[in-house]
Amino acid sequence: MNSRNYTLDFPLLHHLDEKALTIAYLDNAATTQKPQQVIDAVIYYYENYNANAHRGAYSISEKATSTFEEVRVKVARFIGSNEQNIAFSFGTTDSINQIAHYYETQLKEGDEILVSITEHHSNMLPWQQVAAVTGATVGYLYPDSSGRITPKELRSKLTPRTALVAITHISNVLGGVNPIRELTELAHNVGAVVVLDAAQSVAHIPIDVVDLDVDYMAFSGHKMYAPAGVGVLYGKKELLQQMQPDRLGGGIVEHVTLSGAKLIDSPMKFEAGTQNAEGVIGLGAAIDYLQEIGMKKIQHIEHELMEFAYDELSKVEHLTIYGDNQHYHRSGILSFNIDNVHPHDTATIVSSHNVAIRSGHHCAQPLMDYLQVNATCRLSLSFYNTKDDIRRLVQALKEVREVVGIES
Repeated sequence: MNSRNYTLDFPLLHHLDEKALTIAYLDNAATTQKPQQVIDAVIYYYENYNANAHRGAYSISEKATSTFEEVRVKVARFIGSNEQNIAFSFGTTDSINQIAHYYETQLKEGDEILVSITEHHSNMLPWQQVAAVTGATVGYLYPDSSGRITPKELRSKLTPRTALVAITHISNVLGGVNPIRELTELAHNVGAVVVLDAAQSVAHIPIDVVDLDVDYMAFSGHKMYAPAGVGVLYGKKELLQQMQPDRLGGGIVEHVTLSGAKLIDSPMKFEAGTQNAEGVIGLGAAIDYLQEIGMKKIQHIEHELMEFAYDELSKVEHLTIYGDNQHYHRSGILSFNIDNVHPHDTATIVSSHNVAIRSGHHCAQPLMDYLQVNATCRLSLSFYNTKDDIRRLVQALKEVREVVGIES
C-alpha cells in the first residue's frame, strides 16, 4: 500500500509517552500534524525575512511580499483556478462568514437558503443569521443512508425562490463525499449560488474547482498540514468583484478622504490589516509537500486505510458505526459509539493507549439529533497513518466496556 514511511516527516509523531509509545494520531479532521518541511519554511521566514507583506520597499519586505503572492498562485493551481479568485482569510469559518455578510445585503424576504443538516456549525450558523437579518428562510437537506446529500434530495427541495445552497464537500461526522458537481448543476438551474465548505476535502482528494463549478469555496490551512490561522476564500471572479469586504482598514484602499474611500480590486480587498504571512508561507510549503506526494496517491492510501479501519472496527462487539459501509462513498472519517458507554469515556480510555480520537458532537449538533445520539467518537485518517495505528485503536476499544465495568 505505502512503501514510504511518511511519519518520518512529522516530528510530533515520533514523540514517546511514559509507556514509550508513539502517538497514533487519528484526529486529522480536527487538525493535521505539520511536516518538517512546513515547520522549516515558517522558521526560515522568521529568521530571514520577517516583515509585513505589501508594506515595505526594503528587501526583506519585498521578499515577504513576493513569497506571499507566490503562495496565492500555488493555492490557485492546487484547486484548478487562478490567483484572481483566491483571497486569504483566517480559516474556513472566517471565509464563510465573509460570504454570508455580503449576502445579508443581497437576499430579501421570500428568498430561500438551503443548507444540509450534515454541515459543521460554521456553514450553518452564518446562514441562519442571514435569514434572520433579511427575512429569507432556511430549508434543510437530509442525507441518505450513505451519509451523503443526493441530487434527488436537492431536487425535491429546490424552488424558484432558492437563492443560495450551502453544503459541505465531505461531512466531518459521516465522511460521506457529496456529489458536488451534480448538486451545483441543479442549484444553478434555478439561479442559486453554491457555497462549498471544503475543509475536510482539500487535503484528501483532488479538487478542480472549475469542474465542480461552485461559486464560492472555503477551506483552512491547519487541516491541510499548514499552520493555524490561515485559510482561503475562493470565489468566481465576477462574484468577488461584486462582494464588499466585511473588514476594512489598511492595505485595501487606493485612496482615503474624510468622506470615504476607494478600495483596491479583489481579491486583495478582502485582506485588510497585517496578514498572517508566516501562515500563508507555511500553507505554500504544505501545498508543495502534498503535490510532491500526489493527491491521487494520498486519496488511494487513505481509501485503503479506511477500508481496513471499517473492517476492523466492524469486528468489535457492541460497536455501532454511523454512515455507509460502501467505502467508495466514504473519505477517511468514521464515527462510532460503544453501547452504553459515553463517547468521552471511550476517548479517554483510548487515550491511555496514546491513541488520539475525537469525541463530542463535532460542531454538528443538528446531525447528532438526526442520528438520535448526543455525541459520537470519531477517527479521521491521514496518509501518514498506518494499519498499526488502527490496530492499536481497535485493541483499546475492546477493553472499553471492561474498564467502565460493563460485562462484554
